[in-house]
Amino acid sequence: MTPTRPAELLATWEAGLAQRDSGRSLLLHRAARPGAGTDELLSMPVGEREADLFALRRALFGERMQVRVECASCGEAMEFDLDATLLGARARTTDGPLRVEEDEWVVEFRLPTVAALAAAGAVPDPADARRLLLVRCTVSAVRGGEAVPPERLAGLLPERVQQRLAEKAADADPAADVTLNVACPKCGEATRAELDIASYLWTELDNWARDLMLDVHLLATAYGWSEPEILALSPLRRRYYLELCADA
Repeated sequence: MTPTRPAELLATWEAGLAQRDSGRSLLLHRAARPGAGTDELLSMPVGEREADLFALRRALFGERMQVRVECASCGEAMEFDLDATLLGARARTTDGPLRVEEDEWVVEFRLPTVAALAAAGAVPDPADARRLLLVRCTVSAVRGGEAVPPERLAGLLPERVQQRLAEKAADADPAADVTLNVACPKCGEATRAELDIASYLWTELDNWARDLMLDVHLLATAYGWSEPEILALSPLRRRYYLELCADA
């Protein structure tokens, strides 16, 4: 994947200012896969999108990620570095739907897509959101030899079968949920924290864009250059000109 050019990244950032989380995730995914259409991006498994965003993050900002987590027990702020090359593993290639057989149940299902997760995330009640996701991902369900409609599964499917479905999906699509387990140096308790790469990457892009806009302002004021001319400079040359401005 070729890193996006500064002007294109600024356009992505500008468009994202008026969007919510799902809209920003889609914009970032377009930056990661510039040749893909919206329907293609929305139909991808969630982990495939996350893997694309981790790859984009590495291309733009490097392999080192600084993470801040608050201890759930004592409130201590914990800061540490992560190696981004270890995150965002690609989903394993599967032929057809996944299958779980447990007791009298046989359930075939597909991995949650970006669109399915967004639809579930728009539902206020967590139980209703899980029910919607189950309906959208289920290909077929059979109990004791009799077919069960997907819309009835939430009320009939035993907890252990639902757990098997979640485990099977996590194994097939490991990048869909990157959860950190961090031990607090102060109290010793462990805190589990989800690493939301879309939110993390957007924050980095926002900081980068605002810093770059300031650079453009300073260089345009000092030299009378246009924004495209300044953005065409390499980061090293841009920094050198800014140092000359400061020394003047």
